[in-house]
Formats: sequence, structure tokens, C-alpha cells
Amino acid sequence: MEIKTFYFNPLRECCYLAWDDTRECVIIDPGNYGERELQRIKDFVADNQLKPVKILLTHGHFDHVLGLEDVHRTWQLEAWLHDQDILVRSSEWCIQLGLSWQPFTGMIHDIADGDIITFGNTTLQVLATPGHTPGGVCFLNEKDGIVFTGDTLFAGSIGRTDHDGGDYEQLIHSIEHKLMPLDGDVMVLPGHGPASSIGYERATNPFLHGA
Repeated sequence: MEIKTFYFNPLRECCYLAWDDTRECVIIDPGNYGERELQRIKDFVADNQLKPVKILLTHGHFDHVLGLEDVHRTWQLEAWLHDQDILVRSSEWCIQLGLSWQPFTGMIHDIADGDIITFGNTTLQVLATPGHTPGGVCFLNEKDGIVFTGDTLFAGSIGRTDHDGGDYEQLIHSIEHKLMPLDGDVMVLPGHGPASSIGYERATNPFLHGA
């Protein structure tokens, strides 16, 4: 599996394109804002002869879905999400911050812990990791040792829990029971900031109590 990272919108959210040798790809957390940022995705897709087939969302916060409707309309894609209540509230956040918001007009497939999402010859396992939001998930590619953690786990930190629906104890439980048992070499691709690894976070992340 190959991966391209984009940093989008004023919050520098990480949007990922993941694909394999079939050229089918998924777009994870399309936080692109405005035509210029959408064009960056379109150019990369065209230059690399990719075929976007699905939108995957780790959670519904506005900075991870600002480009959801644009991406849907560009490639007629459906979305996979387990945080629809939070997605609905994203419009309120955008109004408060003076950002334009486009309601999503496509189909949303609900996902749950243990579900398998496929594209090309690749499989991603859904790991339910509530705490940052009630329906937050991570996407694990066990074969290549990669986990997309959204705002659950960052390099040296964890997601905020002071927003509506956040729960600190639940987030720590999710990380310690769903992510820390993974192999230490698994690469962590978070929703903001640089990549890390499970082993490095297990050993050094100050929020994990030496897990």
C-alpha cells in the first residue's frame, strides 16, 4: 500500500490517499478547504493514474470533513463513518469560525468495530476508538503495518476530549486496548502532525502511563 499525505485547512489536518498496485485508492479524512486544496488532490490523482473509490472518515469533526462534499461530487464517492451525529454538528463549528460549509449529499455507510473495508487488493480493519468523539475509529492495514489514527493518537500526544462528546478516560481505554497491543513497528498516521510508531508511542507518550 502506498500513501500520500496532504496537510489541509487552517488546522493543518492530515488527509491521506492510500492505494495499491490496482491504482484503486481511498481518500481518508478529506479536510481540503476551497478549490485550490481540492485541485491538489485532483492533480495528484491524475498524475498517478489513481481511481478513487471510497471516502473513509475517522470521525466527524469539521476539520476532517471540510472537503467531503467536494470530493464526493468530483468522483461520485460514498463515505464510511461511525460518527454521524458529530458530522451533523460540523456546520455549527464552521459558522462559529467563519468557514463555509457544504452539507454532504452522498451516501454514508455506518461502520463498526471489526468491520473490514476493501479497495483494490487491500483490506483495512475498523478499530472503534471512542473518546475524542463517541464514534471515532482507526483504520488498520495489518499486512503493511499501518494504522490511520485520526485524532485518537498523535506523535507524543492524544486527541482532545474537552469538546462535545469527548471522554478522557474512554479515550485512554481505547488507546490502551485497541492500539497499544499492536506490533511496535506499526506506523501511526495521525490526523494532525508527524507520523510515529506504536512502539515509540508505547515507550514515550506521556499520556499513556508507561503502557
